[in-house]
Order: sequence, then C-alpha cells, then structure tokens
Amino acid sequence: MKALIIYTSIHQNTEKIARAMAEVLDAKLVKPSEIEPEELKNYDLIGFGSGIYFWQHHQNLINFVKKLPVLKNKKAFIFSTSGIRYGKKIIHFSLRKLLVKKSFQIVGEFNCPGWDTFSFLKIFGGINKNRPNENDLAKARNFAHLLQDSDTEKV
Repeated sequence: MKALIIYTSIHQNTEKIARAMAEVLDAKLVKPSEIEPEELKNYDLIGFGSGIYFWQHHQNLINFVKKLPVLKNKKAFIFSTSGIRYGKKIIHFSLRKLLVKKSFQIVGEFNCPGWDTFSFLKIFGGINKNRPNENDLAKARNFAHLLQDSDTEKV
C-alpha cells in the first residue's frame, strides 16, 4: 500500500501527528503547496489533516481538496488537532463532505488535543500546552496501524 499524508500545521501540532502516522504507514509527508492534485492518483491511501480553525480544517487544506479531480477507488483518512474537543463528526464535517464529493472512501478519522493560542487564549499562554504529547502520538500510531491492518473496514 502506497500512502501519502497531506497536512497543514501552524504550531507543529498536526505535523507531530502526521509524522507519527507516516512512520507506521511508511507514507510520504507533504504540505498542500508541495504536491500537484494529479499526483494523488499514484497513492492507495491518502491522509488529510490540519489544526481546526473556526470549526473546520485550515483553509489551505480545504482549498487544495477543492482543486482535486474526482478520484474513484481512493481511500482517505482525516485527522486533526484542536484546542477544544468538539468530536470528529462535527469538526471533520466540511472536509469529509468535500472528499466524499471527490469520490474518496473515508476509512478513518482521528483527532487529538493540540496547543491552541488563538485570539484571547494567547493572553493566557494558550490551552493544551505540550500537546500533542507522547500518549497522543502513541494513539496516532495505533490509529495508523489500524488503517494498515484494515483493507475496507472503517477505523
């Protein structure tokens, strides 16, 4: 299985998670600006992730997905880090909807806390400082193992 992870990371929260998953999946890591949409046809499993901003993934990632052609029979997973735990179904909704529209099969979703200094939180030093931590990275690796072990089931 040839895997690719596309991510945007401002505080390096999401990058830490992406790297942990990439280790397990032996995946190539890229930012949206580092790959052309047509190149995705060369991969079997594609991860899309970023921090959460105003209840959705980073706009760079959203804009990249909007430019993608329809890619049938491609498996995808969604991941994120967020200051507040809203629940994957809520915060991944916009990205999931876009990916399904592009004919991706969503095989898993992952979220964990990340350091957040948005708006007034900056005054207090942010929330979730030192997150993701080793426990979060272990959970990300476990999630990746489940993706690797599962051909068609949703994780």
